[in-house]
Formats: sequence, structure tokens, C-alpha cells
Amino acid sequence: MSNENTIPISKILVTGMSGLIGGLAGRELAQRGYQVSALNRQDVPGFPTTQASITDLDAIRPAFEDIDCVVHMAAYLGPSDASQLSVNIEGTYNVYEAAKDAGVKRFVFGSSGATQMGYEREEPVLSMVEARYDDIPDPPARVYVDSPARPDRMYGVAKVAGEVMGRYYSETHGMSVICIKLGRVTAENKPDDPRSAAVYLSHRDAAQIVWRCVEAPADVRYDIVYGVSDNKTRFRDLEHTTNLVGYAPQDGAEWK
Repeated sequence: MSNENTIPISKILVTGMSGLIGGLAGRELAQRGYQVSALNRQDVPGFPTTQASITDLDAIRPAFEDIDCVVHMAAYLGPSDASQLSVNIEGTYNVYEAAKDAGVKRFVFGSSGATQMGYEREEPVLSMVEARYDDIPDPPARVYVDSPARPDRMYGVAKVAGEVMGRYYSETHGMSVICIKLGRVTAENKPDDPRSAAVYLSHRDAAQIVWRCVEAPADVRYDIVYGVSDNKTRFRDLEHTTNLVGYAPQDGAEWK
């Protein structure tokens, strides 16, 4: 919960809470004593829910009344580029805009490692995502949160746009924004191929990185962190994330 070094937060709105990561985050935040509500197209059992699409700004505005913090996890992962633009860019703009107009203090944006997937196509990262252990350099390759964006599909492009929007809303409107480049979270809570073992994010680590960002120091006005477990072939650097929000992954994966 909030203390003297954090932003006073009581009420949290989670978008996309019927999804895997949104559900993990919302339930963890509720267990930590926050008043959690949902903005979702379907009802979320056990939580007050505003049922609306984030593509409709007027329809979602009521969900933001008296909210201190927004955790934005709603997203579209389908193959249609047009839908990617509508939901993941226009919809994210609507969520930021409604949060700004409602006076939300902190905004946690569920970004993605897809913003930097281009690094995985070439060495030295390629051998890590393919789990070719004999070819992995020593020390292992690292990609950083401030490494240039290299999306390889429209989903990653949309998430880059969401991060840039966050900087705009922070610097122009004074809202504290933290973006999480999330790793691969699976329903089975284990990696399903060599690449996912490198970017794996366990259920409890996913919940942890979200609440760590919610409870980050008040002087964090805009930043980007990684959400990834401590995997054997992890190439996403966690030093900045740990220093900024105190994230300490409890799990890790290895592809055998």
C-alpha cells in the first residue's frame, strides 16, 4: 500500500481485467488492500465493472470517476492491422485522455517486449531465444529499456505509440506514467517454446511488477521498466527495473 514516499492511492481501475495479465494484476492489487474496479467489455465477477469498449471515449468516462491509479492492460493481439490501430492506439489514447480528465495520479501502461523484438532476429540475442546454449556469449547479451524500439509487427508498433503517449501525458499534463514492457505470460504458467523461455514472465512475477509500479516512488514521473522473470536465457536487462521500483523476480525458466 501507499506510504509517505509514494503517491496516495486507494482506488485503482484495471482495464482488460478479463485477460490473463489484467486478472492477475487486479486480484493481486485487491489482495493488497486497494479498491479495484474493472473497465472491460464483459463483466468481471467479484469486481465493480464498467462494461464498455475502450474505443468509445464517452462510454468509458464513468469508470474513471474518483480513480487514483489506472492499470491499462486492455489490448488486441489479433492479426488485423486495422484493429491493432483502433484498439491499441486509439483505445489507449482514450484511456489516457479519460484518466487525464478525471485527475488520475498514476498510470501504469501494459506495454510489451514486442516493441523490441527486432533484436531477436540477429546475434547475439538470436542464440538466446533459440536456446543454443553453446553459442550464447559470456557475458550474455543484454537489451535495455532505453534501447531503440525495433518492433517487428503492428502490435509492437502500437505499444511503442502507447509508451510515447505516456511521456506526452506525463510531461504535458503532469500524470505519473510507468510503462511495463511485459514478457510472455501463459495460462499454463510455463514457457511453451525456446523463445518464450527467454522472455517468460510467471504469474506471480507479473502480479509483482504491476504492484511495484503502482507503489513506485512519487518522484517517478515517467519511466519504462521490464516485466520478465529471471530466466536462464534472459536478455532483457533488469537492473534499471530493480533500482526504480524494487522488482525482484521470484521465478525463472529454462528450456531443455
